[in-house]
Amino acid sequence: MNAVDTATVAQRRTSRPRADALRNRERIVTAAREIFVEYGAEVPFDEIARRAGVGNATLYRHFPDREALVREVVCSVMDRTSELAEAALAEEGDAFSALRRFVHAAADERIGALCPMLSGTFDKHHPDLVAARDRIEVLVEALMERARAAGQLRSDVAVGDLMVAITQLTRPLPGTGCQGIDRFVHRHLQLFMDGLQAPARSELPGTAATLEDLRRTD
Repeated sequence: MNAVDTATVAQRRTSRPRADALRNRERIVTAAREIFVEYGAEVPFDEIARRAGVGNATLYRHFPDREALVREVVCSVMDRTSELAEAALAEEGDAFSALRRFVHAAADERIGALCPMLSGTFDKHHPDLVAARDRIEVLVEALMERARAAGQLRSDVAVGDLMVAITQLTRPLPGTGCQGIDRFVHRHLQLFMDGLQAPARSELPGTAATLEDLRRTD
């Protein structure tokens, strides 16, 4: 084997762990997202590792503590949801159809995993989180403003109202007995979306919820 071949083999050997590590990290984040939706963010790491199909040591190598894992899950969900919003804005000609498409796609992303960010102990000011949050807020507001400008969206709702509804409908009540409600999510989202359409059929109590409202702990 010549020097070039030797170098190529060495490069492949060193690249494999990196690829494996990336796959393991993605499996951990995916498993954690599912489990946070089902049972909350306090699930033991052993259970997350088991669902991800990795060892505890692998999980801790990627995420040394619960705070790091929860933050990664939240950022991952927000990033993927932002991509869905971008696609809806770019590909749908009708404003309300774009908003409806986004809402249903976001539900499939199980954004109920964002619930930990509402906790008073969650670090809401981490740079990664702030960047992901700002991005999704701008995109969802763009979807809503487009529908509002077209006269299709009632004027008394804001981004927070939309995100609360999707989050609640994608997070079942704790316990395995409630997992079957998944099959009703899109049906109930459709009912919710019908209620968002203008003209409004009733006056909503209180004020429109912004994401800033959701971040308050008092």
